[in-house]
Amino acid sequence: MPAATRRTKASFAAGELAPELYGRGDLRAFENGARRLRNVVIQPTGGVARRPGLRHVAMLPGPARLIPFEFNTEQTYLVVLSAGLLQLFRDDVPVAALPAPWTAEMLPQIAFTQNADTLLLFHPDMFPKRITRTSDVDWTIADFDFVRPPFHLFTPGIAIQASGTSGAVTLTAAGDVFRWQHVGARFKIGGRRVMITAVAGVSQAAALVEDTLADTNPTLDYTEAAFSDARGWPVCGCFHQARLVLGGSRELPNRLWLSRTGDLGDFDPGTGLDDEGIDFALLSDQVNAIRGVFSGRHLQVFTSGAEWMVTGDPLTPASIQLSRQTRIGSPVDRMVPPVDVDGSTVFVARSGRAVHEFAYTDVADAYQANDLALVARHLVQTPRSMAYDQTERLLHMVMADGSIATLTLYRAEQVIAWTRQETQGAFRAVGETDGRVFAVVERDGTHRLERFDATLALDAALSGTAALPQDSWSGLDHLEAREVGVLADGAPRGMAVVANGRITLDPPAGSVAAGLTFAHVIEPLPPQLAIGAGAGAAPLRLVSATFRVLATPALSVDLGRGLQPVPFRRLDTALLDAAPAPFTGDVTLRALGWRRDALAPLWRVEGDTPLPLTLLSVTTDTRMND
Repeated sequence: MPAATRRTKASFAAGELAPELYGRGDLRAFENGARRLRNVVIQPTGGVARRPGLRHVAMLPGPARLIPFEFNTEQTYLVVLSAGLLQLFRDDVPVAALPAPWTAEMLPQIAFTQNADTLLLFHPDMFPKRITRTSDVDWTIADFDFVRPPFHLFTPGIAIQASGTSGAVTLTAAGDVFRWQHVGARFKIGGRRVMITAVAGVSQAAALVEDTLADTNPTLDYTEAAFSDARGWPVCGCFHQARLVLGGSRELPNRLWLSRTGDLGDFDPGTGLDDEGIDFALLSDQVNAIRGVFSGRHLQVFTSGAEWMVTGDPLTPASIQLSRQTRIGSPVDRMVPPVDVDGSTVFVARSGRAVHEFAYTDVADAYQANDLALVARHLVQTPRSMAYDQTERLLHMVMADGSIATLTLYRAEQVIAWTRQETQGAFRAVGETDGRVFAVVERDGTHRLERFDATLALDAALSGTAALPQDSWSGLDHLEAREVGVLADGAPRGMAVVANGRITLDPPAGSVAAGLTFAHVIEPLPPQLAIGAGAGAAPLRLVSATFRVLATPALSVDLGRGLQPVPFRRLDTALLDAAPAPFTGDVTLRALGWRRDALAPLWRVEGDTPLPLTLLSVTTDTRMND
């Protein structure tokens, strides 16, 4: 007699698991994992819900980076960087646009940090820029003011001689010292400043004396500005203990500079007093090009080969201590700034296949870097951008292939679940400000700014209402000639083609949402994996499946014979155009046929109907032959 089995899948809290784990039915993650979770998010209670749609905000001139800017608790902005342009949005509305000095090629390497009303931008080939707000529509871009910049000796052992002690002089070096990019840079000769005005060759330059020189004798006692067009500019920065911390440059990739306490433009180390500037290099047995600095419990430094902790309470030239914690490394081809998640710092590994949680442990008095993507390697493929939604507790990561891998992270509840988001086009960047998550999406060769919106179930979508029902709805120029899904008066109306920026409805409607459709997929792991059965396992028959849903108007399920809509209630022909009522409860479906493929899932939920869906649990009754 066939053996009967009843199983209830009550949680998806382990998320989508990588195919490489299909031979590990002994893992605890199999109980709460899934084979495919697409365009859904995991809830902290273990359920799975269709993701929000994307509201169209604006067309962009090209590829872009997204940066949050919080002026105060009531005024938050989204900063959009594109080639030669800086745009600012507030509440989905553009408020300012400024010409900018960066190119499209520079965008991936731009880093940022904010202090009060000032946003600082960094790039190794660009003088640090200061973005300042004076009013909602009045913004400026200016060079950061280095009141006392740091200096460094780049050419030890080569003497330099000045032709005079004041005014315009000629500097002659005994070797290769000068580059044409030195024009405008400062040198210190015997501690006295001169500014290079012209370069005649690698060993000769014209300069203007700013501090009268002591004499005209050849000397080895000279330094040059640590930052310049010749040597490169800071790679990244952050604020820590009332100091501005700058990390790395083109020719000093492993060096840190800390400003004077309370004076963010003064980097002069002076005589080593407690509040004066600090600079030092990360010295170890491997290359450590600094890729990020982060202010957490300690000053954290992320390099191309390792992660470091800088301690000192407070940080002073005498108290500062530096120790390497882990050896993971961060990407070097682009800047993916670390983000804070519940006191831990999440960063992308240099390999592009892992996402680590840099967390301090009191017991070990050290940091550990656990891999959050260990069971979902297939979803993490070369991350390009990352943002954390504090409100929903979702970490969104844009991948090189144009998808988003979303992590639901609730440590205390043991929820570490990955899902994958896809759209008709490709995600290129993501950013979060004030609980609103924005994305740069490439569609039809153009780039658009869109925002995740829980009131929508379509992408690149717009919605509107009218006092009286209308049969023509305009404003869809960004979807010209595209076939779009339509939700009219809360009910799905099928598809329509946008012509001249508008769609036509029959019958008319008083409220409409129109945009690109996307399909959600929920597919469980095959049950025989958990019991160790292989390809030669006994045939399995699904007798029935009971789906428990919450506030779900539409559900389509495949039990082995193709997708079929679930009849929550009998439809009245007079109500076909009315909004379907949300259903909460259990619905049981009968199934037929034996399964011989051990890797085939027993059921699949899939659909692109633009309505909410929340699946809480699935109970299956099966029979297996002896």
